[in-house]
Amino acid sequence: MSGLTYAQAGVDIDAGNALVERIKPFARRTERPGTMAGLGGFGALFDLKAAGYSDPILVAATDGVGTKLRIAIETGHLDGVGIDLVAMCVNDLVCQGAEPLLFLDYFATGKLEVAEAARVIAGIAAGCEQSGCALVGGETAEMPGMYHGGDFDLAGFAVGAMERGTDLPQGVVAGDVLLGLASDGVHSNGFSLVRRVAEVAGLSWSDRAPFADGSLGEALLTPTRLYVKPVLSAIRAGGVHALAHITGGGLTENLPRVLPEGLGAEIDLGAWTLPPVFAWMRQAGGIAEAEMLKTFNSGIGMVAVVAADRAEALAAQLREAGETVTRLGAVTEGQGVSYRGNLA
Repeated sequence: MSGLTYAQAGVDIDAGNALVERIKPFARRTERPGTMAGLGGFGALFDLKAAGYSDPILVAATDGVGTKLRIAIETGHLDGVGIDLVAMCVNDLVCQGAEPLLFLDYFATGKLEVAEAARVIAGIAAGCEQSGCALVGGETAEMPGMYHGGDFDLAGFAVGAMERGTDLPQGVVAGDVLLGLASDGVHSNGFSLVRRVAEVAGLSWSDRAPFADGSLGEALLTPTRLYVKPVLSAIRAGGVHALAHITGGGLTENLPRVLPEGLGAEIDLGAWTLPPVFAWMRQAGGIAEAEMLKTFNSGIGMVAVVAADRAEALAAQLREAGETVTRLGAVTEGQGVSYRGNLA
């Protein structure tokens, strides 16, 4: 009787090595000033001076994609979830005023399928490239018995930097203007409710989307929008006092996180039109307006809190960079978010 091997136990080291070789070109495309070593080492090195920083403060963020992965796995549309993973981390970093510098991913599965994993990591590299962030490493974990039937999970880790004293939020006062940057759909939060709505509506992922061209699964898998480069340019232009990434908790929970004690916000719900995907979910699931605003981004993926005398110039700059900008309301005395009007 021959001895047992790791491969017979369900772990294929050769497949892992093949994946590393497959993704090296993706990682090389993300190299930026400061990158010092490629994939394959026990750790990644980064030179902050070479990146242009003299007195840097590091900022770190980690996140995942949530149950949006369930739809990607069930439909086989894997190319966008890597972008989601990057966006959920780097969009958080810029809210602190930091430039994303490097990114690492964690990919865990029961059985490593090299071609499928490469599609996911290609998306991660694309998200890094669009954010000016280097993909410097990661971990691929093949864990038979932990994941079944093609399931996998993702986690992302981003590190950024800013010069000392430039952190956000800073200088928020009553009267500051709220500029909302449009989302590209549901992004990567609230998908447990999204999946429940689809179930109640009697729709499968391959059915035609009621609110867009193509299948329901494809429409819902639209990647999270990356706000990094336009927002960093706005920060450098001056007048940005705070930024809120509108993720789980919606406008109701995320905007107060960047407001000082004693200040709240008033938002005009009539300032923008609820995108079709959200209008469909509200109708199909009978979801109350307050629940929409607390669970989903409802069409606003990032809010910039800006000085009133800089609002028009910053809105114009962001539009020129490709963002859809809506003047939502203003910072007020008080606490929390109050709404005027109704979602249309």
